[in-house]
Amino acid sequence: MFRGATLVNLDSKGRLAVPTRYREMLNEGSQGQMVCTIDLHQPCLLLYPLPEWEIIEQKLSRLSSMNPAERRVQRLLLGHASECQMDNAGRILLANTLRQQASLSKQVMLVGQFNKFELWDEQTWYQQVREDIDEERSSKQPLSERLQDLSL
Repeated sequence: MFRGATLVNLDSKGRLAVPTRYREMLNEGSQGQMVCTIDLHQPCLLLYPLPEWEIIEQKLSRLSSMNPAERRVQRLLLGHASECQMDNAGRILLANTLRQQASLSKQVMLVGQFNKFELWDEQTWYQQVREDIDEERSSKQPLSERLQDLSL
């Protein structure tokens, strides 16, 4: 399971060093093989260990190419999917097109989200966090039953 937000640097070649605390888990679970794609709703990238991505691919394969919305999701997620192999130094190379899609520059936030990571431009991440906190504080919507059961 991946959790926490860590500031990492992209080098001049577009590589990021995976924090040490995740490397062993990624090497054991997926031999360092990962897949990166776009997020459909946020200006970030999604980085999956290969076994987790294969579950997503199976779900995508069950969508209908005759349904325009389902085909659009297939096209966007699969069309942007890029395999990334973690090297011996614990770095992964992010495709330039993906870096541009998420406006990633030198400073990137690697955000653990259970079975995957989100990759955010640092400033965009902090802005999103502020917006999310403001939204939660001002929300008049009742909490869903699942959120009520969370009891933090």
